[in-house]
Amino acid sequence: MSTSEPSIFSRILAREIPADIVYESESVFAITDIAPQAPVHLLVIPKTGEYRSVGELAKADPALLAEMVAVADQLAAERSDGEYRLVFNTGESAGQTVFHVHAHVLGGQLPEGTLAD
Repeated sequence: MSTSEPSIFSRILAREIPADIVYESESVFAITDIAPQAPVHLLVIPKTGEYRSVGELAKADPALLAEMVAVADQLAAERSDGEYRLVFNTGESAGQTVFHVHAHVLGGQLPEGTLAD
């Protein structure tokens, strides 16, 4: 990452900030979103903060991206009916607020007036 400050995800991983960590491997972890937009809303995050966007990650480390997708699929199967949306916000105008690449896993029936429309 280009910033000198660790991202909130790096701070969660360092256990400096509390979070509901629902999955952890050597290279990826997942947490519940603090402002859920669906009945199941998880974030799947690589432990490295090196990549700001999914495009950067895909070019530099496709195996890590594949692991993130596999973890998302596993967690969606465990926590909902296995049907889910996988969203990567890329850039500020697209809604990215933390510039440490992460995937949103949204499962369950989405409420009316949200992404379901």
